[in-house]
Amino acid sequence: MPANGDDNRPSPETLLKLAQAEEAAAEQGQPGKLKIFLGYAAGVGKTFAMLEAARQRRGEGRDVVAGYVESHGRSETDALLEGLEVLPRKEFIHQGVRLPEMDLDALLARKPQIALVDELAHSNAPGARHDKRWQDVEELLAAGIDVFTTVNIQHFESLNDVVAQITGVVVRETLPDHLLDTAFEIRLVDIPPEDLLQRLHEGKVYIADQAAKAMEKFFRPGNLMALRELSLRRTAARVDDQMRAYMETQAITGPWATTERLLVCVSGSPYSEKLIRATCRLAEELKAQWYTVYIETPGSGKHVRENREHVWRDLRLAESLGSQVASVTATTVTDALLEYAARHNVTKIVMGKPTKPRWRELVVPPVVDQVIRHSGAIDVVVVSFETVEKPAPHAAQAAQSPFGFRGYAASLMLVIAVSAVCEFFRPFLDPTNMVMFYLLAVVVAAVRLDRKQAVVTSLLGVLAFDFFFVPPRLTFAVADTQYLITFIALFIVGVVISTLVARSRERAEAMRAREVQTASLYYLSRDLAAAVDIGAVMKALIRNVEEALNAHVALFLPEGERLDVMAVSRGLGIDAKEQAVADWAFRNRHPAGRGTDTLVSADLLYLPLQTPASVLAVMGVRLENDVEYRSTESRRLLDAFATQAAMAMERVQFSRQAEQAQILQARENLERALLNSISHDLRTPLASVTGVLTSLRDEGAHLSDPARRELLDTACGEAERLNRFVGNLLDMTRIEAGAVRLNLEPCDVQDLVGCALAVLEPRIENREISFRMLPAMPLVPMDLVLMTQVLVNLLENSLKYSPPTTPIEIAARTDASWLIIEITDHGPGVPEKDLQRVFDKFYRIPVPEGAGGTGLGLSICKGIVEAHGGTIRAENRPGGGLGIVLHLPLDPGSLPGL
Repeated sequence: MPANGDDNRPSPETLLKLAQAEEAAAEQGQPGKLKIFLGYAAGVGKTFAMLEAARQRRGEGRDVVAGYVESHGRSETDALLEGLEVLPRKEFIHQGVRLPEMDLDALLARKPQIALVDELAHSNAPGARHDKRWQDVEELLAAGIDVFTTVNIQHFESLNDVVAQITGVVVRETLPDHLLDTAFEIRLVDIPPEDLLQRLHEGKVYIADQAAKAMEKFFRPGNLMALRELSLRRTAARVDDQMRAYMETQAITGPWATTERLLVCVSGSPYSEKLIRATCRLAEELKAQWYTVYIETPGSGKHVRENREHVWRDLRLAESLGSQVASVTATTVTDALLEYAARHNVTKIVMGKPTKPRWRELVVPPVVDQVIRHSGAIDVVVVSFETVEKPAPHAAQAAQSPFGFRGYAASLMLVIAVSAVCEFFRPFLDPTNMVMFYLLAVVVAAVRLDRKQAVVTSLLGVLAFDFFFVPPRLTFAVADTQYLITFIALFIVGVVISTLVARSRERAEAMRAREVQTASLYYLSRDLAAAVDIGAVMKALIRNVEEALNAHVALFLPEGERLDVMAVSRGLGIDAKEQAVADWAFRNRHPAGRGTDTLVSADLLYLPLQTPASVLAVMGVRLENDVEYRSTESRRLLDAFATQAAMAMERVQFSRQAEQAQILQARENLERALLNSISHDLRTPLASVTGVLTSLRDEGAHLSDPARRELLDTACGEAERLNRFVGNLLDMTRIEAGAVRLNLEPCDVQDLVGCALAVLEPRIENREISFRMLPAMPLVPMDLVLMTQVLVNLLENSLKYSPPTTPIEIAARTDASWLIIEITDHGPGVPEKDLQRVFDKFYRIPVPEGAGGTGLGLSICKGIVEAHGGTIRAENRPGGGLGIVLHLPLDPGSLPGL
């Protein structure tokens, strides 16, 4: 028991796992729940139990649809189907035969609460969306549909070889174990083997002929007992996992053992698949996490080229069985394996028993022996298996080798050429000095040919040196036994030189390959860093993928509910079928198309460009040949490209969101400035008008006529002021909306100034306003009403910001094709840094006491003048004061169409 109540809590790690699971569920939506009815053989009653559970759920009010149920003609099963909605099957025609399958699209469109899908390990007909039915089920679960399904224990991938060993039958239809691990509920359907055999005899499982064959091969009592034990153990292990998870989340104290971690190393050999399955079973028994690693050494470059598809297949198998896979580049396998194990806290390394001849083990110690010798505290589990005969190399493969028979012929010619040179120098050199010529031949062979041809060159050099130059000549006999040491030294040195040179060349080739990949990633990163929008990101991605992999690329981006082609390589066509595959990859966040297990008939490989939060796009790639689709190097590079492109797209989106946030912030600041600006200036005249009206209502009878007239004048003045404020706001709104329409007429500048002064006459009082113009001024096309408002606003601004005793000057002149009007005052002017801002909305310099305004007057002036095709600017006068200069065009043809 815990010492106190505070300790009775889940651990931080457990809470973190729960939080991550909830976050993933929130991002991907609420997935459906999978219930598996598990049996150990056909006929135990899985479908019957599933239908009984379905009828019970339907009785509880749940929406249940039979997507695919196979009754095999059993009357009891057919009776349970009565009353359930059964979805019609979809037929596929393959080689003239109609094959009925589950209609996945119809079931997704129907979207029931529970879907019944029988025979989870079934392989779909050619032409279906997925190769396997369990992939259909995964799509149903991703759509939020609960699924009831049936499966037998022998169909799970990790038990494939065990079942084959027990029954002698290799099960071809398999499915990954993670479906069993992630199932919400597992119901074991179990009957004794004797009852199952009785059902088989009665014809309730197969028809008579099929039943006899099944009893001879698969349905033997020993086989059934072994399969039953496997199903019981697997179900018990799942229950144990659930119990441990409950204890962990509820902080129930109990014995906690050290976590086991297993590691298996693959090489693409025929034994790698068995090693992976053996490690998976051991991990299941130990409840341990396990890793699968492929170690690429410089000397394995040729091996990788020949077996890359096998390595890729092994890694995919391990990943489907729940392993974490990795590919590591290192100098030696032993050091890299032990370093990886130490870095991941591995407790057991699983390796295969050596199969090479004993004499080769004495020359080159097996990797398993080296690992055992240096493993320290790590346990090494050695798995034994039957020797697999390697297929003889095909003649075409031998012909493809760049160093085939021509290489060996070149070795022979090289030795002959060196022997001829030595024969020429024989009168001048001792035989022992001629050894250096043959060593030079070995070096040349190692550099220009292959390692094997270099070793052959060394051997032929020893024989030629003995035959032609060691007395007695032209025989292989040796008179002086000391030459034997020379022969052995020549051969050993030749082998060492050829090995070192070949290894250096292979290491250089591996480094060049890594350099090409690194350079490709660097160039893509550089281009993506410079991309400022999605279009630039797509162009950079397409260009770099084309150059790095010699491929054709198509990029799909979501547009509403659709996925549209946004960029494509030249010469690459995308039809409706390819579009559908890209849409599936986008919606399911999983690769699809060529080189995958989903929609393999597609011409392109489709990779979702995704971040932890969402899928941003889909990249379709058509590579040069089929081998490249399963190449670890190509897929690793494509995954890196996809990840970097997704991050760049996310960065662009974040930048756009930040820009929008800045715009919203600026808008909020503008609205706040508007409220701050007009709240007082509108409330003040409104308060004055309200006060006057209240006074007249309450005390009007007691007021004299002069007092009443004074109050009315005050109210009228404040009402006019309020009207100007509201008019300014409406005018600014019209200008920003582009709703200003000019009524252009030829106008006299003197009339324009007179109209403005007439409007301001009540406010001018004793202020001196002078007007100066040329003797002969042309008529100027303008909207007289709007331009009068411009002059009124400019004169009001001068009246407000200049001393009452100073004059205001108006000057008009023409210059080429412009009318120039300048209004100046003798006030304090405007700070130089604010000259460009005086025309911004709501911007005001400190207002003298008693003056008010919304800060829109000059902004309205600018909008009206620019609508006329003119310009307006503010400048400080040398002697003090502010000048506003506006230009209006004299030619109406230059006006914008407003």
